[in-house]
Amino acid sequence: MKYAIYFIGIVLFFSACNHQPKKVVKAKKKPEKIKPVEKIYSYPKKDFVIKQDTIKKNETFGEILSNNHLSYPNIYNIVSKIKDSFNIKHLKTGREYTILSKQDSLDSLPRPKVFIYESDPINYTIIDFQNKDSIKVIKKSKPVKRIKKTAFVRIDNSLYQDISNKNLSPKLAMELSNIYAWTVDFFHLNKGDEFKVIYDDVYINDSIYSGIGTIYGAVFKYGGKDFYAFRYPLDSAKTHFGYFDDEGRTLRKQFLKSPLKFGHITSRYNLHRFIRYYGRVKPHLGTDFAAPTGTPIMATANGIVIKRGYTSGNGNYVKIKHNATYSTQYLHMSKFAKGIHVGSVVSQGDVIGYVGMTGHASGPHVCYRFWKNGKQVDALKEKLPPAKPIDKDLLPQYLIDIQPIKQKLDSIN
Repeated sequence: MKYAIYFIGIVLFFSACNHQPKKVVKAKKKPEKIKPVEKIYSYPKKDFVIKQDTIKKNETFGEILSNNHLSYPNIYNIVSKIKDSFNIKHLKTGREYTILSKQDSLDSLPRPKVFIYESDPINYTIIDFQNKDSIKVIKKSKPVKRIKKTAFVRIDNSLYQDISNKNLSPKLAMELSNIYAWTVDFFHLNKGDEFKVIYDDVYINDSIYSGIGTIYGAVFKYGGKDFYAFRYPLDSAKTHFGYFDDEGRTLRKQFLKSPLKFGHITSRYNLHRFIRYYGRVKPHLGTDFAAPTGTPIMATANGIVIKRGYTSGNGNYVKIKHNATYSTQYLHMSKFAKGIHVGSVVSQGDVIGYVGMTGHASGPHVCYRFWKNGKQVDALKEKLPPAKPIDKDLLPQYLIDIQPIKQKLDSIN
Protein backbone atom coordinates (compact mmCIF):
# COMPACT_ATOMS: atom_id res chain seq x y z
CA MET A 1 0.00 0.00 0.00
CA LYS A 2 2.79 2.29 0.90
CA TYR A 3 4.47 1.64 -2.47
CA ALA A 4 1.25 2.24 -4.34
CA ILE A 5 0.80 5.66 -2.74
CA TYR A 6 4.42 6.49 -3.56
CA PHE A 7 3.93 5.48 -7.21
CA ILE A 8 0.75 7.57 -7.56
CA GLY A 9 2.61 10.61 -6.15
CA ILE A 10 5.36 10.30 -8.73
CA VAL A 11 2.79 10.04 -11.58
CA LEU A 12 0.94 13.11 -10.32
CA PHE A 13 4.19 15.08 -10.03
CA PHE A 14 5.25 14.41 -13.63
CA SER A 15 1.71 15.00 -14.87
CA ALA A 16 1.71 18.42 -13.25
CA CYS A 17 5.06 19.22 -14.77
CA ASN A 18 3.81 18.34 -18.26
CA HIS A 19 0.81 20.64 -17.90
CA GLN A 20 2.69 23.81 -17.00
CA PRO A 21 1.35 26.76 -19.12
CA LYS A 22 3.55 27.44 -22.12
CA LYS A 23 5.22 30.79 -22.38
CA VAL A 24 3.66 32.96 -25.10
CA VAL A 25 6.31 34.56 -27.32
CA LYS A 26 5.03 37.90 -28.51
CA ALA A 27 5.76 38.75 -32.16
CA LYS A 28 7.97 41.75 -32.58
CA LYS A 29 6.19 44.78 -34.00
CA LYS A 30 7.50 45.92 -37.37
CA PRO A 31 8.73 49.50 -37.22
CA GLU A 32 6.28 51.86 -38.85
CA LYS A 33 7.48 53.32 -42.14
CA ILE A 34 8.11 57.03 -41.90
CA LYS A 35 6.50 58.76 -44.82
CA PRO A 36 8.93 61.07 -46.61
CA VAL A 37 8.14 64.74 -46.31
CA GLU A 38 6.80 66.08 -49.59
CA LYS A 39 8.92 68.97 -50.73
CA ILE A 40 8.88 71.66 -53.38
CA TYR A 41 12.28 73.19 -54.23
CA SER A 42 13.60 71.65 -50.95
CA TYR A 43 10.85 73.33 -48.87
CA PRO A 44 8.25 71.14 -47.01
CA LYS A 45 4.93 71.51 -48.83
CA LYS A 46 2.88 71.24 -45.63
CA ASP A 47 4.45 74.43 -44.26
CA PHE A 48 3.33 76.72 -47.09
CA VAL A 49 0.50 77.86 -49.28
CA ILE A 50 1.80 77.27 -52.79
CA LYS A 51 1.04 79.31 -55.89
CA GLN A 52 2.55 78.59 -59.31
CA ASP A 53 2.10 80.77 -62.38
CA THR A 54 3.93 82.30 -65.34
CA ILE A 55 5.24 85.83 -65.88
CA LYS A 56 2.67 87.87 -67.80
CA LYS A 57 3.60 90.51 -70.37
CA ASN A 58 4.93 93.67 -68.66
CA GLU A 59 4.41 92.08 -65.22
CA THR A 60 7.01 93.13 -62.64
CA PHE A 61 8.52 91.45 -59.59
CA GLY A 62 6.99 94.02 -57.25
CA GLU A 63 3.58 93.72 -58.89
CA ILE A 64 3.56 89.93 -58.43
CA LEU A 65 4.40 90.16 -54.72
CA SER A 66 1.97 93.02 -54.16
CA ASN A 67 -0.86 91.04 -55.78
CA ASN A 68 -0.08 88.28 -53.29
CA HIS A 69 -0.57 90.56 -50.27
CA LEU A 70 3.01 91.62 -49.54
CA SER A 71 3.35 95.25 -48.49
CA TYR A 72 5.35 97.78 -50.50
CA PRO A 73 7.84 98.48 -47.65
CA ASN A 74 8.64 94.75 -47.53
CA ILE A 75 8.97 94.59 -51.32
CA TYR A 76 11.31 97.59 -51.30
CA ASN A 77 13.41 95.94 -48.58
CA ILE A 78 13.71 92.73 -50.62
CA VAL A 79 14.59 94.52 -53.88
CA SER A 80 17.24 96.69 -52.23
CA LYS A 81 18.94 93.69 -50.62
CA ILE A 82 19.01 91.41 -53.69
CA LYS A 83 19.92 94.00 -56.35
CA ASP A 84 23.56 92.84 -56.52
CA SER A 85 22.71 89.15 -56.89
CA PHE A 86 19.45 89.08 -58.86
CA ASN A 87 18.22 91.56 -61.46
CA ILE A 88 14.42 91.74 -61.10
CA LYS A 89 14.20 93.42 -64.53
CA HIS A 90 15.31 90.19 -66.21
CA LEU A 91 12.03 88.35 -65.60
CA LYS A 92 10.97 86.95 -68.98
CA THR A 93 7.40 86.74 -70.19
CA GLY A 94 6.16 83.16 -70.10
CA ARG A 95 8.71 81.84 -67.60
CA GLU A 96 7.37 79.95 -64.58
CA TYR A 97 7.51 81.14 -60.98
CA THR A 98 6.41 79.76 -57.59
CA ILE A 99 5.41 81.67 -54.47
CA LEU A 100 5.51 79.99 -51.04
CA SER A 101 3.34 81.86 -48.52
CA LYS A 102 2.64 81.59 -44.79
CA GLN A 103 0.26 83.21 -42.34
CA ASP A 104 1.98 85.57 -39.92
CA SER A 105 -0.89 85.03 -37.48
CA LEU A 106 -4.09 83.00 -37.34
CA ASP A 107 -6.29 85.86 -38.52
CA SER A 108 -3.98 87.10 -41.32
CA LEU A 109 -3.77 86.31 -45.02
CA PRO A 110 -0.92 84.08 -46.22
CA ARG A 111 1.95 86.33 -47.27
CA PRO A 112 4.89 85.47 -49.59
CA LYS A 113 7.99 84.15 -47.87
CA VAL A 114 9.85 82.58 -50.80
CA PHE A 115 9.88 83.44 -54.53
CA ILE A 116 11.30 80.91 -57.03
CA TYR A 117 11.94 81.98 -60.63
CA GLU A 118 12.74 79.47 -63.39
CA SER A 119 15.00 81.26 -65.86
CA ASP A 120 14.87 78.16 -68.10
CA PRO A 121 13.59 74.57 -67.75
CA ILE A 122 16.73 73.54 -65.83
CA ASN A 123 18.01 76.57 -63.87
CA TYR A 124 16.12 78.45 -61.19
CA THR A 125 16.70 81.11 -58.54
CA ILE A 126 15.29 81.00 -54.99
CA ILE A 127 14.72 84.30 -53.19
CA ASP A 128 14.09 83.45 -49.53
CA PHE A 129 12.88 86.39 -47.44
CA GLN A 130 11.45 84.53 -44.44
CA ASN A 131 14.00 86.41 -42.37
CA LYS A 132 13.71 90.10 -43.30
CA ASP A 133 17.21 90.83 -42.03
CA SER A 134 18.88 87.94 -43.85
CA ILE A 135 17.42 87.60 -47.34
CA LYS A 136 18.98 84.78 -49.36
CA VAL A 137 19.40 84.43 -53.12
CA ILE A 138 20.20 80.83 -54.07
CA LYS A 139 20.83 79.70 -57.66
CA LYS A 140 20.20 76.03 -58.37
CA SER A 141 19.70 73.55 -61.19
CA LYS A 142 17.31 70.61 -61.45
CA PRO A 143 18.82 67.11 -61.71
CA VAL A 144 19.50 66.43 -65.37
CA LYS A 145 20.08 63.17 -67.21
CA ARG A 146 21.70 63.24 -70.65
CA ILE A 147 21.28 60.35 -73.07
CA LYS A 148 23.59 60.29 -76.07
CA LYS A 149 21.75 59.55 -79.31
CA THR A 150 22.31 59.46 -83.05
CA ALA A 151 19.99 60.38 -85.90
CA PHE A 152 19.89 60.13 -89.67
CA VAL A 153 17.43 62.20 -91.71
CA ARG A 154 17.05 62.43 -95.48
CA ILE A 155 15.35 65.54 -96.83
CA ASP A 156 12.18 64.67 -98.75
CA ASN A 157 10.01 67.68 -97.84
CA SER A 158 11.61 70.19 -95.49
CA LEU A 159 14.05 70.09 -92.60
CA TYR A 160 11.31 70.61 -89.99
CA GLN A 161 8.85 68.16 -91.52
CA ASP A 162 11.38 65.39 -92.11
CA ILE A 163 12.74 65.73 -88.57
CA SER A 164 9.17 65.59 -87.25
CA ASN A 165 8.45 62.49 -89.36
CA LYS A 166 11.32 60.76 -87.55
CA ASN A 167 9.76 61.67 -84.16
CA LEU A 168 12.77 63.86 -83.37
CA SER A 169 12.62 67.15 -81.50
CA PRO A 170 12.09 70.23 -83.72
CA LYS A 171 14.80 71.84 -81.58
CA LEU A 172 17.24 69.66 -83.50
CA ALA A 173 16.41 71.66 -86.63
CA MET A 174 17.08 74.91 -84.79
CA GLU A 175 20.42 73.71 -83.44
CA LEU A 176 21.56 72.45 -86.84
CA SER A 177 20.50 75.72 -88.45
CA ASN A 178 22.70 77.57 -85.93
CA ILE A 179 25.72 75.31 -86.51
CA TYR A 180 25.43 75.35 -90.32
CA ALA A 181 24.12 78.91 -90.68
CA TRP A 182 27.33 79.91 -92.49
CA THR A 183 27.61 76.79 -94.64
CA VAL A 184 24.19 75.42 -95.66
CA ASP A 185 21.46 77.49 -97.33
CA PHE A 186 18.40 76.21 -95.46
CA PHE A 187 16.15 78.09 -97.87
CA HIS A 188 17.29 75.84 -100.71
CA LEU A 189 17.63 72.32 -99.36
CA ASN A 190 17.26 69.76 -102.14
CA LYS A 191 15.41 66.49 -102.08
CA GLY A 192 18.00 63.86 -101.23
CA ASP A 193 20.13 66.12 -99.01
CA GLU A 194 20.69 64.40 -95.68
CA PHE A 195 22.37 64.73 -92.32
CA LYS A 196 23.71 62.54 -89.53
CA VAL A 197 24.16 63.83 -86.01
CA ILE A 198 25.41 62.73 -82.56
CA TYR A 199 23.73 64.62 -79.74
CA ASP A 200 22.31 64.50 -76.21
CA ASP A 201 18.64 64.26 -75.33
CA VAL A 202 18.13 66.04 -71.98
CA TYR A 203 15.69 64.87 -69.30
CA ILE A 204 14.87 66.80 -66.12
CA ASN A 205 14.34 64.69 -62.97
CA ASP A 206 14.96 61.59 -65.14
CA SER A 207 11.58 61.78 -66.87
CA ILE A 208 10.64 65.23 -68.20
CA TYR A 209 12.01 65.75 -71.71
CA SER A 210 13.76 69.09 -71.95
CA GLY A 211 15.03 69.01 -75.54
CA ILE A 212 18.37 68.85 -77.28
CA GLY A 213 21.59 69.22 -75.32
CA THR A 214 25.10 69.15 -76.72
CA ILE A 215 25.63 68.32 -80.39
CA TYR A 216 29.01 66.58 -80.53
CA GLY A 217 29.27 66.13 -84.26
CA ALA A 218 27.28 66.19 -87.48
CA VAL A 219 27.70 65.73 -91.19
CA PHE A 220 25.34 67.43 -93.64
CA LYS A 221 25.30 66.12 -97.20
CA TYR A 222 24.29 69.25 -99.10
CA GLY A 223 24.41 69.56 -102.86
CA GLY A 224 26.36 66.31 -103.09
CA LYS A 225 29.11 67.45 -100.67
CA ASP A 226 29.72 66.36 -97.09
CA PHE A 227 30.02 69.20 -94.57
CA TYR A 228 31.33 67.94 -91.23
CA ALA A 229 30.92 69.80 -87.93
CA PHE A 230 32.79 68.87 -84.75
CA ARG A 231 32.39 70.62 -81.41
CA TYR A 232 35.76 71.63 -79.97
CA PRO A 233 36.92 73.92 -77.10
CA LEU A 234 38.26 77.33 -78.00
CA ASP A 235 40.25 77.67 -74.77
CA SER A 236 42.21 75.45 -72.38
CA ALA A 237 39.58 75.89 -69.65
CA LYS A 238 36.95 74.44 -72.03
CA THR A 239 34.47 77.20 -71.27
CA HIS A 240 33.88 78.22 -74.90
CA PHE A 241 33.30 75.94 -77.87
CA GLY A 242 33.06 76.27 -81.62
CA TYR A 243 32.29 73.99 -84.56
CA PHE A 244 34.98 73.08 -87.07
CA ASP A 245 35.11 70.86 -90.15
CA ASP A 246 37.22 67.74 -90.73
CA GLU A 247 40.24 69.89 -91.65
CA GLY A 248 40.01 72.28 -88.71
CA ARG A 249 38.35 75.15 -90.56
CA THR A 250 35.64 76.98 -88.66
CA LEU A 251 32.05 76.72 -89.85
CA ARG A 252 31.45 80.29 -88.68
CA LYS A 253 32.12 82.55 -91.63
CA GLN A 254 32.25 86.28 -91.46
CA PHE A 255 28.59 86.65 -92.50
CA LEU A 256 25.42 84.61 -92.03
CA LYS A 257 23.90 83.44 -95.30
CA SER A 258 20.52 84.89 -94.28
CA PRO A 259 19.16 87.47 -91.80
CA LEU A 260 16.34 85.03 -90.91
CA LYS A 261 16.52 81.57 -89.36
CA PHE A 262 13.79 80.21 -91.63
CA GLY A 263 11.67 81.50 -94.49
CA HIS A 264 11.98 81.50 -98.25
CA ILE A 265 13.53 83.69 -100.93
CA THR A 266 10.93 85.42 -103.09
CA SER A 267 13.22 87.66 -105.12
CA ARG A 268 16.94 87.74 -105.80
CA TYR A 269 19.41 90.46 -106.70
CA ASN A 270 18.53 91.35 -110.32
CA LEU A 271 19.68 94.37 -112.33
CA HIS A 272 16.90 93.86 -114.93
CA ARG A 273 13.90 92.91 -112.83
CA PHE A 274 10.41 94.11 -113.76
CA ILE A 275 8.97 95.53 -110.55
CA ARG A 276 5.19 95.33 -110.50
CA TYR A 277 4.86 98.06 -107.89
CA TYR A 278 6.52 100.58 -110.23
CA GLY A 279 5.20 99.05 -113.47
CA ARG A 280 8.60 99.08 -115.15
CA VAL A 281 12.01 97.47 -115.18
CA LYS A 282 14.05 98.63 -112.23
CA PRO A 283 17.16 97.02 -110.70
CA HIS A 284 16.48 95.04 -107.55
CA LEU A 285 19.65 95.45 -105.53
CA GLY A 286 18.82 93.08 -102.70
CA THR A 287 17.52 89.63 -101.78
CA ASP A 288 13.96 89.33 -100.46
CA PHE A 289 13.33 86.82 -97.68
CA ALA A 290 9.61 86.30 -97.00
CA ALA A 291 8.42 85.37 -93.52
CA PRO A 292 5.43 86.14 -91.25
CA THR A 293 5.17 89.63 -89.78
CA GLY A 294 7.07 89.78 -86.50
CA THR A 295 9.74 87.21 -87.44
CA PRO A 296 13.07 88.31 -85.86
CA ILE A 297 15.65 89.80 -88.24
CA MET A 298 19.29 89.16 -87.30
CA ALA A 299 22.49 91.06 -87.98
CA THR A 300 24.47 88.83 -90.34
CA ALA A 301 27.83 89.88 -88.86
CA ASN A 302 29.39 91.95 -86.09
CA GLY A 303 29.26 95.69 -86.69
CA ILE A 304 27.90 99.10 -85.73
CA VAL A 305 24.54 100.60 -86.67
CA ILE A 306 25.16 103.62 -88.89
CA LYS A 307 21.54 104.27 -89.95
CA ARG A 308 18.14 103.61 -88.44
CA GLY A 309 15.13 105.30 -89.95
CA TYR A 310 12.22 105.37 -92.37
CA THR A 311 11.76 106.28 -96.02
CA SER A 312 8.69 105.89 -98.21
CA GLY A 313 10.40 103.19 -100.27
CA ASN A 314 12.46 101.32 -97.66
CA GLY A 315 9.99 101.60 -94.81
CA ASN A 316 11.66 101.01 -91.43
CA TYR A 317 15.27 100.04 -92.10
CA VAL A 318 18.61 99.51 -90.39
CA LYS A 319 22.06 99.76 -91.96
CA ILE A 320 25.13 98.21 -90.33
CA LYS A 321 28.80 98.88 -91.10
CA HIS A 322 30.87 95.74 -90.47
CA ASN A 323 34.33 96.95 -91.43
CA ALA A 324 36.03 99.13 -94.03
CA THR A 325 34.88 96.76 -96.79
CA TYR A 326 31.38 95.49 -95.96
CA SER A 327 28.01 96.98 -94.96
CA THR A 328 24.49 95.48 -94.89
CA GLN A 329 20.98 96.91 -94.87
CA TYR A 330 17.62 95.44 -93.78
CA LEU A 331 14.39 96.96 -95.16
CA HIS A 332 10.60 96.95 -94.57
CA MET A 333 10.73 96.16 -90.83
CA SER A 334 7.49 96.23 -88.85
CA LYS A 335 9.49 97.67 -85.94
CA PHE A 336 13.03 97.96 -84.60
CA ALA A 337 14.37 95.74 -81.85
CA LYS A 338 14.75 97.30 -78.42
CA GLY A 339 18.06 99.13 -77.98
CA ILE A 340 18.84 99.39 -81.70
CA HIS A 341 19.83 102.94 -82.60
CA VAL A 342 22.60 104.72 -84.48
CA GLY A 343 25.86 103.86 -82.75
CA SER A 344 24.65 100.50 -81.35
CA VAL A 345 27.30 97.78 -81.51
CA VAL A 346 25.73 94.49 -82.65
CA SER A 347 27.03 90.94 -82.75
CA GLN A 348 26.37 88.34 -85.38
CA GLY A 349 22.94 86.83 -84.72
CA ASP A 350 21.63 89.75 -82.63
CA VAL A 351 17.99 90.64 -83.35
CA ILE A 352 17.85 94.14 -84.85
CA GLY A 353 14.20 94.29 -85.96
CA TYR A 354 11.17 92.33 -87.07
CA VAL A 355 9.73 91.39 -90.46
CA GLY A 356 7.01 93.68 -91.76
CA MET A 357 5.80 95.36 -94.94
CA THR A 358 6.44 99.04 -94.32
CA GLY A 359 7.38 101.20 -97.32
CA HIS A 360 6.94 99.82 -100.83
CA ALA A 361 6.21 96.16 -100.07
CA SER A 362 3.47 93.86 -101.36
CA GLY A 363 3.83 91.38 -98.50
CA PRO A 364 5.77 90.79 -95.27
CA HIS A 365 9.47 90.25 -95.98
CA VAL A 366 12.93 91.67 -95.37
CA CYS A 367 14.94 93.02 -98.28
CA TYR A 368 18.57 92.25 -97.46
CA ARG A 369 21.15 94.46 -99.18
CA PHE A 370 24.89 94.02 -99.23
CA TRP A 371 27.67 96.56 -99.90
CA LYS A 372 31.27 95.78 -100.78
CA ASN A 373 33.64 98.73 -101.05
CA GLY A 374 30.67 101.09 -101.30
CA LYS A 375 28.94 99.21 -104.13
CA GLN A 376 25.81 97.06 -103.78
CA VAL A 377 26.50 93.46 -104.77
CA ASP A 378 24.67 90.12 -104.72
CA ALA A 379 25.07 88.80 -101.15
CA LEU A 380 24.41 85.22 -102.23
CA LYS A 381 27.27 85.25 -104.75
CA GLU A 382 29.91 86.84 -102.54
CA LYS A 383 32.78 84.57 -101.52
CA LEU A 384 33.18 85.52 -97.89
CA PRO A 385 36.33 84.80 -95.89
CA PRO A 386 36.02 82.29 -93.04
CA ALA A 387 36.66 83.18 -89.43
CA LYS A 388 39.76 82.01 -87.57
CA PRO A 389 40.43 78.24 -87.89
CA ILE A 390 41.87 75.91 -85.25
CA ASP A 391 45.29 77.16 -84.13
CA LYS A 392 48.10 75.45 -86.07
CA ASP A 393 49.67 74.19 -82.85
CA LEU A 394 46.38 72.55 -81.82
CA LEU A 395 45.46 71.17 -85.24
CA PRO A 396 47.32 67.79 -84.97
CA GLN A 397 45.57 67.00 -81.65
CA TYR A 398 42.24 68.21 -83.03
CA LEU A 399 42.47 65.83 -85.99
CA ILE A 400 43.18 62.95 -83.57
CA ASP A 401 40.33 63.91 -81.20
CA ILE A 402 37.66 64.07 -83.90
CA GLN A 403 38.42 60.65 -85.41
CA PRO A 404 36.16 58.58 -83.07
CA ILE A 405 33.27 60.98 -83.69
CA LYS A 406 33.86 60.97 -87.44
CA GLN A 407 33.94 57.16 -87.53
CA LYS A 408 30.70 56.99 -85.56
CA LEU A 409 29.02 59.51 -87.88
CA ASP A 410 30.13 57.58 -90.96
CA SER A 411 28.70 54.36 -89.50
CA ILE A 412 25.19 55.80 -89.00
CA ASN A 413 22.75 54.69 -91.66
